[in-house]
Amino acid sequence: MTGIPREFARGTIEREGDTGAAWLAELPAIVNGLLEQWSCVPDGEIVHGGVGVVVPVRRRGAGAAVLKVSFPHPGNRHEPDAFAAWGGRGAVLLYERDDDRFAMLLERVRSSSLAEVADGDAVVAVAGRLSHRLGVPAPPGLPRLSGLADAWEEQLLKDSAELTHTLPRRTVDAAVATVRELGRVQPDTLVHGDLHAGNILRAEREPWLAVDPKGLVGDRAYDAGTLLKSRAPALLEADDLLGAVHRVVDAFADAAEVDRERVLRWAQLHAVQAAFWGRRHGFRIARGGPRLDGLTAFADHMAELLTQLLT
Repeated sequence: MTGIPREFARGTIEREGDTGAAWLAELPAIVNGLLEQWSCVPDGEIVHGGVGVVVPVRRRGAGAAVLKVSFPHPGNRHEPDAFAAWGGRGAVLLYERDDDRFAMLLERVRSSSLAEVADGDAVVAVAGRLSHRLGVPAPPGLPRLSGLADAWEEQLLKDSAELTHTLPRRTVDAAVATVRELGRVQPDTLVHGDLHAGNILRAEREPWLAVDPKGLVGDRAYDAGTLLKSRAPALLEADDLLGAVHRVVDAFADAAEVDRERVLRWAQLHAVQAAFWGRRHGFRIARGGPRLDGLTAFADHMAELLTQLLT
């Protein structure tokens, strides 16, 4: 392996500190060992996401693939379990896995994503249909969204009390109610967990395939909140924001074949959590300054609009 992408190295060290720096020092040897283990040779430029590198490769006698190596973190552990459960149905195929090194050999697809599609209705419809296809019975041993409910409620109440914010009480209360009423009892269904347009790539075997799942168990409507957040740049340009949000919610619910009210409630919770998260940590695309202020204000507005749609 040659050349860890600088942006990836910088982001890993900023997020993980000395532990991240130590892992980056070992990463070239890890990749080279996996290439040998799986009889692969590099076949293109290294790319990266937020937590892992992706190396295009060719398998000797088996064609094109990609080698993905992620930072060893519990949140990355169950990605191969999700791919194995799907078996290529709506997601890229898993060829090999090395759980000790948080590595996978995966089907190679195109680099273009659903985020590049200009038609917002088409984006939501594709994501919703994929959510429906990915909603298979969950294999044992995967983390449950219901197991996060106590922590969600505790953080919401803490953020509301400690942070300076303009969210109305009823908006925060609606998010807490969603955690209490939907969060603790959920179906045994596999959900992507991070289903936004950037994690849906063009492919040959199927038109679109999902990548980068969290491998969680719970309510498929949960993924609507992640998708709605990813639509923020387009929604910022909408003349009628309330109507645009209403349209996204309805389109996702129809395509995913999930209950509209559950979509609304999960999306509202996501928006409130994002508004508080931005105040504490910033966003990946804005850590401070006027842009962060603008995104935080937009998250507030989204949370209030979604609360309005719930009433």
